[in-house]
Amino acid sequence: MRFKAICLMICSTFVAFNTAQALEICGDLKQGELILIKNDANRFVKLYSGDSIKKLSDTEYTPKNSKNYMSTKDGITLMALHRDTPPVITIGTYPGTDAGTLYELQIEPAVWDIQKINGVSQSKVTPTSKTDLKEIERERRELGRAITYKKAGNAWRNGFILPIEGRISGHFGNQRIFNGVPKSPHTGVDIAAPEGTPVKASGDGVVILSGKDYFYTGNMVVIDHGQSLQTIYAHLKKAAVKEGDTVNKGDIIGYVGQTGRATGPHLHWGASLNNVRFRPHSLLDINEKSCRTVNGQYMGE
Repeated sequence: MRFKAICLMICSTFVAFNTAQALEICGDLKQGELILIKNDANRFVKLYSGDSIKKLSDTEYTPKNSKNYMSTKDGITLMALHRDTPPVITIGTYPGTDAGTLYELQIEPAVWDIQKINGVSQSKVTPTSKTDLKEIERERRELGRAITYKKAGNAWRNGFILPIEGRISGHFGNQRIFNGVPKSPHTGVDIAAPEGTPVKASGDGVVILSGKDYFYTGNMVVIDHGQSLQTIYAHLKKAAVKEGDTVNKGDIIGYVGQTGRATGPHLHWGASLNNVRFRPHSLLDINEKSCRTVNGQYMGE
């Protein structure tokens, strides 16, 4: 009887470690959206990009290019689906070993608009001077440092609000053609408002960038909300916070302006997660997203 009990315990443990666990996905599986992944607290999550997983057989995969995502102590991972996320992506959850579970997710395509904007200073459209190029490099370097910032934290759990009220003059994902020159797709949302309108922090966090006079974004503030999640506030007339400040949702962090490459007063509101830009409005229901269960394939022996 004792032998049977020991055998039962060992066999149960073996089955537990070799059974693919269901994963809970909260949010819209659509290009440009933020999703929450809920799984065991002792697992970490990888996103495999494009054709980076090659299926060799029914039970064997070779993972290559991947991006690691942080998980909370209770097993929640935030993941952003970028503008051009392919129709099918693969994510993996791992309990600290190479034997993980893979999940294929079907991604809904989004429709993006093309905007033609004229009247912008040509030096802002096709900069050529050494001074401008030096300033562009400064902006790229300092913003890059901010949106690759990784630190665990739960400030995002307190939810998010709109930083200002106003007319949406530019949507996330739209491509702009400045003075006839096609540019990269829009990485945030533009909200038109009178110059000087107070801009509020969308959520609780810490200011990790309060930069002045950037070539494209003008005066800009970036707030970190933990879990590699940041919000971005650009074209400010001036900032009201400095790097290192702790802010609460609704605190005034700056004022609407038209600094940098802008044709009128507005706020560029952006969001980045693990260095992936996504539609910032997807933050507003971060704690109320509908969830579904997906099954995966265990890749252990």
